[in-house]
Amino acid sequence: MEVKKNQIDDFNRDLITNHQMEFEFLSSKLNSRGVDVESIIRDMEELQIAIPSWALGAGGTRFGRFAQGGTPGNLQEKIKDVGLIHHLTHSAGKISLHIPWDIPENPTEIVALAKENALEFDAMNSNTFQDQEGQKLSYKLGSLSHVNSNVRQQAIDHNKKVIDYGCELGSKSLTVWLADGSNHPGQSNFRRALNNTFKSLESIYNHMPEDWSLYIEYKPFEPYFYSTVIPDWGTSFHLASSLGERAFTLVDLGHHLPNTNIEQIVSTLISAGKLGGFHFNDSKFADDDLTVGSIKPYQLFLIFNEIVQGMNDNVGGNPPIAYMIDASHNIKDPIVDLIQSLDSIGLSYIKSRIIDSKSLNDAQLKEDTVLASEIINDAFQTDVRSILREYRRRHGAPLDAVRFFEKNELRSQLIDERGRNNLTTGL
Repeated sequence: MEVKKNQIDDFNRDLITNHQMEFEFLSSKLNSRGVDVESIIRDMEELQIAIPSWALGAGGTRFGRFAQGGTPGNLQEKIKDVGLIHHLTHSAGKISLHIPWDIPENPTEIVALAKENALEFDAMNSNTFQDQEGQKLSYKLGSLSHVNSNVRQQAIDHNKKVIDYGCELGSKSLTVWLADGSNHPGQSNFRRALNNTFKSLESIYNHMPEDWSLYIEYKPFEPYFYSTVIPDWGTSFHLASSLGERAFTLVDLGHHLPNTNIEQIVSTLISAGKLGGFHFNDSKFADDDLTVGSIKPYQLFLIFNEIVQGMNDNVGGNPPIAYMIDASHNIKDPIVDLIQSLDSIGLSYIKSRIIDSKSLNDAQLKEDTVLASEIINDAFQTDVRSILREYRRRHGAPLDAVRFFEKNELRSQLIDERGRNNLTTGL
């Protein structure tokens, strides 16, 4: 399926007059306050959010999974779908693969297809939380932390293979999410499990090329509910710091206990130079993997405030942060949901950029709590959608990507091409 330039031009023609009025009014208002709107639009080019290969299909629950129709059935089709999202938003210029769900059988062909779709390969993701067909040893009771050295070696070898696949594609990083843990007191020796994990990660770390990074994810519970081996950012930070300068913590918005101050975690990690990656989603209870910003938009904005301010100062020498959406699409159209998430990310980033940081800092130093909160709230309450639309217009994208997708019945076209009852691989 191909979206042609004239389709986008025709769609934008009906919206352009109102858009220009809104953009010019907001730009004038912000510029009078010393906000460089053109600088924000230029910098948004660098805010490219990776789309994971597993996010293009219909997700599910423990009780069932329902076909959406037209979802991709192989890696090639997944790349094309991410290319479509990038074409409609100019904000999704990277794809993140999950092995063994998306093994690139012909890396040269896959790299060429990604280039055709203006995509780069982001972090590779390993899988030691499932037993694969023909696998010799089971991960039922752990992988990198397992008491059996043969199981640990099997998991280590898998991660090394994932790195090798990534090298063929031009990726520069590996994300490790460890499902290891325990369900019953006494089942696991915590110190031994953590030590085994460190030694396993050390072997994986030493296999990486010198220009690669290792991102260590954490999660307080699930699939195990008594303990997880890497339950929080502190444990991840400890492992990353112990491994070396190319190992970092990865923050997933859904991987925190209720009411955790995630923006403070982000600030601390940037100050230490150890925030490597960020997985966007939203949640009502835990790892719900809902549309980004659909439940806690203010939290997302505050997180971006810490990212923008922290990376501007960057006293800890934090590297550029790898961003990815990690969501599950059980009801919504996956492509529409991902576009909505990209909208929320873009808007939160823009709002964080219009904060009067000098006045905010002065208010903090003067201990003026009311003024500080007013400065933050003013930026959050500002409608900055016209800036996001202007960014997309300048890059040949529709002013409203969701409406464009629906109006042009792009899902129906995908169903015609791929069928109604197909299920995406890996989910």
